[in-house]
Amino acid sequence: MILSTIHTVPNKEIIEILGVARGSTVRARNIGRDILAGLKNIVGGEIEEYTQLQADAREQALQRMIDDAKRLNADAIVGIHLTTAMVTNGAAEILAYGTAVKLK
Repeated sequence: MILSTIHTVPNKEIIEILGVARGSTVRARNIGRDILAGLKNIVGGEIEEYTQLQADAREQALQRMIDDAKRLNADAIVGIHLTTAMVTNGAAEILAYGTAVKLK
């Protein structure tokens, strides 16, 4: 699957637009990460536990978007965007979406 944040695929021709491909996940913090994050707030620096949580959530949302595009028989997804929204205190949604297309 070709993934592109622009609306084209270099050296390829889009011959059909199949629709929106999307994938999302909602992740919540956990008490173990919160304790470690609280300690980091005291001494400063990157909170690796939250960075890893966000990275894992992004990868899961992207994979779900790819799976959705495969169901549409797409060759590529163009115009990919990632968004984040708070669902509730301590939980956030990551949404990946783009246009599923067929290539010549």
